[in-house]
Amino acid sequence: MSDELPNPKLDDHPGSNTEKDPSDWVSGDDPMTGAQASYLTTLCEEAGENLPPDDLSKAEASQRIDALKAKLGRD
Repeated sequence: MSDELPNPKLDDHPGSNTEKDPSDWVSGDDPMTGAQASYLTTLCEEAGENLPPDDLSKAEASQRIDALKAKLGRD
């Protein structure tokens, strides 16, 4: 019996800690970043939707980005 810990690099489907629900973000209540605002504007224009309000939080912006990407059929 081995006492070695499993090596996640050898796992075909390792769990990911890089994806976290935006509502769980420590900085989720911070104002959206400039990059988020720019990307949201582009996605809204492409989807024919109203531009996002300027006062979105990082978490809200991320959720809007995900929804627009899904609507536009992007990964």
